[in-house]
Order: sequence, then structure tokens, then C-alpha cells
Amino acid sequence: MGNEKLYKIGELAKLADVSPRTIDYYTKLSLIEPERRSDTNYRLYSDETLHRLRRIESMKNEKYTLEEIKVNLQQWSKVTSDDTVTDKLTSLQLHLEQLMKEAKELSPLVQQLKPKQLKKLYHILTQPTAACIEALIVLLGKNPFS
Repeated sequence: MGNEKLYKIGELAKLADVSPRTIDYYTKLSLIEPERRSDTNYRLYSDETLHRLRRIESMKNEKYTLEEIKVNLQQWSKVTSDDTVTDKLTSLQLHLEQLMKEAKELSPLVQQLKPKQLKKLYHILTQPTAACIEALIVLLGKNPFS
């Protein structure tokens, strides 16, 4: 831990733009936990907790339930303890969910495309989609070619 800055609940709440009651609630649900307690028994939270709180709020804004968030955070924690990779994977997952919602909205338009237009759309989307899937497989350590 070293010289890492630790925050009392009020400081953390301000930085994360949530209420102290929200932090208490998330702690009760085991979404976050204090790094340690001070000599005067204050809960102290780390920068890692701040990043986790921001991920939770981002996922809530994407309409995830707190139970879904908890499951997702547990899955990401199993993948890696590296915050950068975890943040990126969470971001990718949120982006993918948003794309899926948009694809559902566009479905009626896609059904009206002519075969030539549909083929062109398929070619435009296939390569970047395959590249993203391949990158995720490598990040998750499930590369079939290694």
C-alpha cells in the first residue's frame, strides 16, 4: 500500500459524486469495502475503491441492476487484478451493451435494405467486430492459438 492516499467516507463521496449513504449501502452489499480503519475507527477508502465506485455509477447509468453490477465486478476481478485492464473490459462491456440496444432499434431499418446494401453493411461491420472479439479473447486469456 505504501503512501497511497486514503479517503474518509465524506471525501470519497465528494470525489465519486455520490452520497455517503450510497457508500454505506454499497459497503453493506459488498460492492465496495474500506481499505482499513483509522485509529479513531473511521473507514478509509483507497483510490481503487474510488475507481470501483465510478465503474458502479457508470454501470447504473447504463441501467444495470446492483445485483448485475456485483456479478460483473466479481467476474472482472477474476480476470485480472490490473485496474487498467479491468477498466477497459468494463468499458468494452458497457459499449457492447449500448451497441446491442442500438442494433435492436435499427433492426426494422436493416430489414428494409436491399440485398446489395445488406452485403455492403455486412462487410463494413464484420472486420471490426471480429477484431474486437479476438482482442477480448486474448485479454481474457482464452486465445485458442497459444
